[in-house]
Amino acid sequence: MSTVDWPTLTAAAVQVMHRAYAPYSKYPVGAAGLVDDGRIVVGCNVENASYGVTLCAECGMISDLVATGGGRLVAMSCVDANENPLLPCGRCRQLLWEHGGPAMLVNSKYGPMSMAVLMPHGFGLSDMEAVRGEL
Repeated sequence: MSTVDWPTLTAAAVQVMHRAYAPYSKYPVGAAGLVDDGRIVVGCNVENASYGVTLCAECGMISDLVATGGGRLVAMSCVDANENPLLPCGRCRQLLWEHGGPAMLVNSKYGPMSMAVLMPHGFGLSDMEAVRGEL
């Protein structure tokens, strides 16, 4: 998949952002990802009174990816309540690396960036396979 329709992807992120459960921070977030088969998967943040178990929007998006048949993420757009692009936190970057890899694109206020730029030298399944002798 060579072309990413960023306006459509961002519109999906904005739409799901309005469904976020953010009663504590009042900071709703929406994420939408383009899958290698053309599907768009979405997620929104879901807070919890104990903050530490809050789920980021990207976590919900990855769950949607897996629950709807899997595949590889090609691109992702994540937005705040003002519809501005957000970059994923460290935990979410690891999830995105696993399900999209270094070439996956992430929209940002600077334009699309690859996961290789956002997470240089990322750790993944190939690192584990190398130690287990499965390569």
